[in-house]
Amino acid sequence: MANRSERLLDLMQALRRRRTPVSGQVLAGEIGVSLRSLYRDIATLKSMGAAIDGEPGLGFQLRAEHFLPPLMFTDEELEAIVLGLRRLIHGPDSEMAAMARDASAKIAAVLPKDRRDEMHSIGLFVIPRSGPAAEDKVLGTLRRALREERQVWLAYRDKSGTLSDRTVWPVALGYFDQHQTLVAWCTLRQAYRSFRIDGMDRVDLLDRRLPEPRRTLFHRWSSARNLPDLT
Repeated sequence: MANRSERLLDLMQALRRRRTPVSGQVLAGEIGVSLRSLYRDIATLKSMGAAIDGEPGLGFQLRAEHFLPPLMFTDEELEAIVLGLRRLIHGPDSEMAAMARDASAKIAAVLPKDRRDEMHSIGLFVIPRSGPAAEDKVLGTLRRALREERQVWLAYRDKSGTLSDRTVWPVALGYFDQHQTLVAWCTLRQAYRSFRIDGMDRVDLLDRRLPEPRRTLFHRWSSARNLPDLT
């Protein structure tokens, strides 16, 4: 039988899959425990903040605004979170690195002590960059443009060194190991284009909003390239 933490996670997942109340008997059979054990597990989840409505004989349902208890991360989920945060902390974007440190501290603060110790000792590491990236400020400006759905003016130098200026509609930022890339609709070329951040001599955030929601532009770009779901 799975340990109790895993069983509680399974129970939360079973409740999350339902849109209508489900009986304790059905849940107990799905999780593989007795009805008495199921009622104890539901009481435990409620005491930890899970927003579960219902009672024995009437069925149970997880409210949409439920709170996921901190211990409900599996070992693999915690590894994924830690590795993702460490990649940001040691990445090229100092503002994102600061936010990742804050997020890591918040997650650690609400974990039970044994899980917090596990988080700090996870053996997945990212090799830090040797120094601050010149494009650091540019990345912050472009992320703001994405959030606020604003147009951007670029002074851009292509692979051959030719400098041109253009207005673009930012769609997405790609963070690669050695460089970062902006995907945008280029008003000069009237097409989607990819622009390496290290090729941008100047970036100005304009007051003009995007003519369409950024999400629409993103899905049109990804669909045209038959890309898998990137969200």
